Amino acid sequence: MTRIGTRALNRTTLGRQLLLDRADLSIVDATERLLGLNAQGPNLPYLALWNRLSGFEIKDLTAAIEDGSLVRSTLMRATQHLLSVPDFCLIRPAVAPLLIRVQRNAFGKQTAGIDLEELVADARDLLADGPLTRPKLGKLLAETRPGADANALGWTVQYLEPLVHPAPSGTWNVRGATPFARADWTGVTAKTDLPEMIRRYLAAFGPASVSDARAWSGVGGLKEIFEEMRPELKTYTDENGRELFDLPNAALGAEDLPAPVRLVPDFDAPLLAFADRTRVMTDEVRKAVCIGASVAATVLVDGTVAATWSTKKTKDSVELTVTPFRKLSKVERADIEAEAGRLLEFTDPDLKGVVSGMTG
Repeated sequence: MTRIGTRALNRTTLGRQLLLDRADLSIVDATERLLGLNAQGPNLPYLALWNRLSGFEIKDLTAAIEDGSLVRSTLMRATQHLLSVPDFCLIRPAVAPLLIRVQRNAFGKQTAGIDLEELVADARDLLADGPLTRPKLGKLLAETRPGADANALGWTVQYLEPLVHPAPSGTWNVRGATPFARADWTGVTAKTDLPEMIRRYLAAFGPASVSDARAWSGVGGLKEIFEEMRPELKTYTDENGRELFDLPNAALGAEDLPAPVRLVPDFDAPLLAFADRTRVMTDEVRKAVCIGASVAATVLVDGTVAATWSTKKTKDSVELTVTPFRKLSKVERADIEAEAGRLLEFTDPDLKGVVSGMTG
């Protein structure tokens, strides 16, 4: 097997994730190329695409969410993601066993003795007339289940039934209770196609190991699928001897490719898509970036995590603070300040932008 170095893996990942050059792609095409956008917070997909697309505007993504070209749902790793409708139909059946396990682990005790198939059927009937927020749906389901935990019922339906969260939920700066809507219109079924999911994952994140694909998706049983697919895939070994798989004709990134500064948002995909994340950050940096279930917003310098960033607003201004993990050169500080300024112009064009930090 061909050996591939960490820097080549880094450049390959950044290239496939559109972080080497801002691309001229439509919102839907870009989202499919990336195999979804993390949507734990409403603004995260917007920040992700701003880092990756030329001429990106907030209204562009909002329009794609409003017209149903992109849907938000509980998907990879049982977290919120924004995907195209075809990709939702591909991924949702694949993660169904994961979501069943999550429901059992989180709410099994609260729903013991409740017929879950009947619960989901009742929820579908209630949602037939239109979206309901999770708290409202839970309360309605509890009315016919005396003593049941309404919160647990709402969450259980979210895990067991394919649902989408329609606009305005998930659009720029819109927060609040999560609305549920039936996803029948998407054409989603229970049919799984794990080989196709793996191909799409490798196109977006490869070369990658079986453990990497599992970490990205939360789906078990992938080792057997990779073995079945082995004849159609190309294999490499990384610097630690791990076996990595890739699509046979997928190009690798050259080690000397320039990687511009990027200020990626919380939970950005390259920071989460691998069990071994050393292609984008050291293990020591990972401990400071990935704390519990959170993943900080980070600054990529020469392709790897060099700092975290955060913002704080006042009535008239917004301050973006950069907290480095290492000493930054004068050129690096200037590049970060320039990119941070552009980001603030995008997020808060009516406020005075201030960039601070970078002295670590």
